[in-house]
Amino acid sequence: MKKFQSPFSEFTSNALTLITGTTLAQVIPVAISPILTRLYSPEDYGVFALFVSIVAILSAFASGKYELAIMLPRRERDAANILGLTFVLAMVSSAISLGVLAIFNESISQVLGNEKIAKWLYVVPGAVFLNCVFLSFSYWENRQKRYKRLALNRVVQSGFTASSNLGIGLGGYGWGLILSSLFGQSVATTILGRKIWHDDRHLFSKINFLRMLALSKRYSKFPRISLPNALLDNIRLLGINMMITRTFSVSALGQFSLAWKMVQVPMSLIGGALTQVFFQRIASAEKWDLYRIIKKYILKLVLISLPIFIGINLFALDLFIVVFGEKWHLAGEAASVMSIWLFMNFISSPITNVFIVLGRQDITLLSSIVYMLAPLLIFFTFSDMGFINVLTIISYTMSAILFIYILTAFVFARREQLSVHESN
Repeated sequence: MKKFQSPFSEFTSNALTLITGTTLAQVIPVAISPILTRLYSPEDYGVFALFVSIVAILSAFASGKYELAIMLPRRERDAANILGLTFVLAMVSSAISLGVLAIFNESISQVLGNEKIAKWLYVVPGAVFLNCVFLSFSYWENRQKRYKRLALNRVVQSGFTASSNLGIGLGGYGWGLILSSLFGQSVATTILGRKIWHDDRHLFSKINFLRMLALSKRYSKFPRISLPNALLDNIRLLGINMMITRTFSVSALGQFSLAWKMVQVPMSLIGGALTQVFFQRIASAEKWDLYRIIKKYILKLVLISLPIFIGINLFALDLFIVVFGEKWHLAGEAASVMSIWLFMNFISSPITNVFIVLGRQDITLLSSIVYMLAPLLIFFTFSDMGFINVLTIISYTMSAILFIYILTAFVFARREQLSVHESN
């Protein structure tokens, strides 16, 4: 007799698989970070942060966020057509962005507040295409529950990126952070694409233009609501990076970037993997059961992460100086004051998926507008108070917004539960 396994046991098993892969993938760059911070300057990290934020905002626009819809269709043929749709959109959008960035290269670099980014703007469209394709492949593999493959692919990407970072950095080239990122993602995307083609090409033979068009209309909420939401998130990140660069310096942005990345490690080790599996779990669950699933999930995240973020708050400054060098002391201060913000960010990371399943992306959109405007308004209002003081105000404000966002998800999930009970 086949042994019964509860859905939550399957959820835990899948989550642990992704957590293991993500942990290994994060250990590699963390392990070499003390070397990289001595090979690359805060200014190098600042230029890299600008590059990444530009790629992120264009990537959100390029695919129309249709990659999120890959998880939803009941039929595999429809999911394959959505994957094809994201690929076509990524190609077209990347080509358009190449023309725009080439024509307005000098103007854009001046707006960003850093002339060194100018030559890298020509590389952005290629990075956007890679990013869109990789995300779409990841959602496809998530749909197929190939978590071991996803976990291994993350390790491969991290390994190639890290080795390239070291090699170029040892050669004394500050642009190694950008080039290594592109190299690692290129390798990971190619490997994942070949494996997907090997396993599922019989499904891709059913891709056709008319079906892609029909599905683009069926899931039009993603470009209409999820896309603006994603754009707002990335405008916020780019806006913060630009404000730091223009108000303080690109070196200060490098300090902020390292602090954000290092504090985010415990979040990405667990939260990113759990969020992917959580999305698959709630997408296939009955809506009346969402409240229980969310409650259990949030509680686990709090218990897992709270001791970590308390430690970051208390000891980040000393740790950054010892591990990364004296020139990174400002990053240590930034990490300490941002710990409460990133703790709430970690806890709330899966909540957007709840609103997707409930068909209430409008709630996420409204929250994103508030979440985008808050830090930018704080920068405009309090910029003369100094970098760390401004960051402290932003951290507490963003934490409060995220807390309200979580409560809103609980309210809507509870309504679904009560509506089923009343109908019975």
